[in-house]
Amino acid sequence: MEFVHFLKNPKKYQDLGAKIPKGALLVGPPGTGKTLLAKAAAGEAGVPFLSLSGSDFLELYVGVGCSRVRNLFNEARKCAPSIVFIDEIDAIGRARSHGHGDSSGAQNERESTLNQLLVEMDGFGTTAGVVVLACTNRPDILDKALLRPGRFDRQITVDKPDIKGRDQIFQIYLKKIKLDRVPSYYSQRLAALAPGFSGADIANVCNEAALFAARTEEAQVTMDHFEAAIDRIIGGLEKKNMVISKLQRRTVAYHEAGHVVAGWFLEHTEPLLKVTIVPLGTAALGFAQYIPNENLLMTKEQLFDMTCMTLGGRAAEKVLIGAISTGAQDDLEKVTKMTYDQVAVYGFSEKVGLLSFPQREASFEMSKPYSSKTGAIIDNEVREWVNKAYERTIQLIDEHKEKVAQVAELLLEKEVLQQDDLLRVLGARPFKSVELSNYDRFKLGFQDEEKF
Repeated sequence: MEFVHFLKNPKKYQDLGAKIPKGALLVGPPGTGKTLLAKAAAGEAGVPFLSLSGSDFLELYVGVGCSRVRNLFNEARKCAPSIVFIDEIDAIGRARSHGHGDSSGAQNERESTLNQLLVEMDGFGTTAGVVVLACTNRPDILDKALLRPGRFDRQITVDKPDIKGRDQIFQIYLKKIKLDRVPSYYSQRLAALAPGFSGADIANVCNEAALFAARTEEAQVTMDHFEAAIDRIIGGLEKKNMVISKLQRRTVAYHEAGHVVAGWFLEHTEPLLKVTIVPLGTAALGFAQYIPNENLLMTKEQLFDMTCMTLGGRAAEKVLIGAISTGAQDDLEKVTKMTYDQVAVYGFSEKVGLLSFPQREASFEMSKPYSSKTGAIIDNEVREWVNKAYERTIQLIDEHKEKVAQVAELLLEKEVLQQDDLLRVLGARPFKSVELSNYDRFKLGFQDEEKF
């Protein structure tokens, strides 16, 4: 809106001696609508809009990239005020290497294209009136010279939407679909059912639901179709051709029942939506689907309960079947990462102290930022914490083993259990939440949250 205002009323700013900002960099995860936002800004401002993607500047022939950048900006200056939009700018804006050896021709070509872009945006003879909008989902690899004020004055983060944002995005896409109820009924419930979904994911959910309805010859799209669409997006396609022996199927059922019962009787875990032992593409032999609340802060107690719930499957196998299987591998990976984060990143451990050693994903550092002695303390702490959580989970499963067996047998019979089925077997959860959870919103829509 700020840029639209600049471009519509440039005189107002010039009278005060202000210069129109040169550019804005839209940063955010894939599918959040960065390109859509730039298109919308151009449409609102009503000025000429020149658009190219970063890869358009990179050609086999030397000098073509620089020449394209020059032509693009010459064109933009002729029809100023105007907007230049560069999609996926990381293709040309990657940080320049500081090596002294001979780099490849492609590298030289990219660097000279970037240098030309730097000069055009804020060099020796620039003219005002051209605003550059650019998008990337990898701001960490961009050259520092590109990000300084005078080139990209604004860095706008376009993040994944929160529950209110998802509600509004759902309303846009639901207008195009033939529904059996008003769009707001669905948008509120689906917004709660899809935490962490980006705008592109939401468009995909609506499309998949319509495809499901069309495939089953329905006249309208219903809630069942939306739930099936979300299942498909989270878990993948159902594997029809997988042959599982009765014993393995029973193990999977008891494993999933262990997760369910452990989560049901722990205070700080998320409410369960459904559990299934139908083999799915990405979710292996079975999975339990939760509706997480978007907690920005997590306490030590919450993380401990989550660890116990994740270990519930392995504990149920040990207590009720008496033999453990490889099915808990994914759970153990999550537990290891979660516990290492608590000890080495969040400073929860008294022995390690208030130190944080976050893992740098993109870097190739061979040396760790702590001594081998500290490394040994971290490893021991992680092992102790996980063992403590496992002992507590074994105890919990042992206490409720009849319930685990009932849930597992019901799973073997019905294959998919909803929360209503679990309420009949396990009774109401013994904890009352203080705030409205995403599960409540999914069931009831957005009620007046202050009353709650």
